Amino acid sequence: MVDIIVIGAGPAGLSAAVNAMTRGKTVRIFSSKENYLSKAERVDNHLGFYKMSGKELMDKFKEHAEAMNIKVEDGKVVNILPMGESFMVNINGEIAEAKKIILSMGVSKVKEIPGESKLLGMGVSYCATCDGMLYRNKNAVVWDQSNEALEEANFLQGIGVNVTFVSKNPRSEHLNKDIKYINGTLTEVIGDDVVKAVKIGDDVIETDAVFMLRDAVAPTALIDGLKTEGNFISVDRYMETNIEGVYAAGDITGKPLQLSKAVSEGLIAAQHAALQIDKTKEN
Repeated sequence: MVDIIVIGAGPAGLSAAVNAMTRGKTVRIFSSKENYLSKAERVDNHLGFYKMSGKELMDKFKEHAEAMNIKVEDGKVVNILPMGESFMVNINGEIAEAKKIILSMGVSKVKEIPGESKLLGMGVSYCATCDGMLYRNKNAVVWDQSNEALEEANFLQGIGVNVTFVSKNPRSEHLNKDIKYINGTLTEVIGDDVVKAVKIGDDVIETDAVFMLRDAVAPTALIDGLKTEGNFISVDRYMETNIEGVYAAGDITGKPLQLSKAVSEGLIAAQHAALQIDKTKEN
């Protein structure tokens, strides 16, 4: 178990990791996507760093983290489970444990469809390698929303799941020939207590499960009960969410969506998380 797991490796996440390390805490940081700052043509509003491209800034942030032996691990976090004094974190089927969590994934662009949250864990899954064996000899729909979707659909078929692959893209030559393909987009998950079907356009397809293989998971789907305001996570002045031990920092907490705010919030979250860990040790 480590002291703090940081999810997201943009300015807020790297700031949090660096500041947690300077306070003697063990840290793991996970990211599954490139930070948007890397694509910014020019940044002039971060004090002391101006007339620089976003990529140049991100390279400096990464250099700082690497100098402190902070390694960004490639992985999509699909679930966070509170365990009393700690948290279990599911990263593509591998489990890690931490005393505190800092969410810093940037603005959430994930739009859930009707029935998704209601049936999460009841047939809706974000990880084929995690839940695939539950649906061996059953029917499952895989919705193509990430680069890994093809590989995970083939994996499911290989362990005995009857897979239907839904994608807006033409059928790929890399998709197993035994997998049924539908050109389209999911618009609804249907079921009361468990998944019974999905809606694709005007068609209803019966299924036991649906795997939504996105590059990222909506914050509210990561951990049950997380309070939000619109698309943003609600936090207090210490960047703590309504769930004790879970912090959020950066664009994910709302406007202004600015680099300096993200870096500062990462620092505040890490400092407070470290302080709470120290208080626990003293008691």
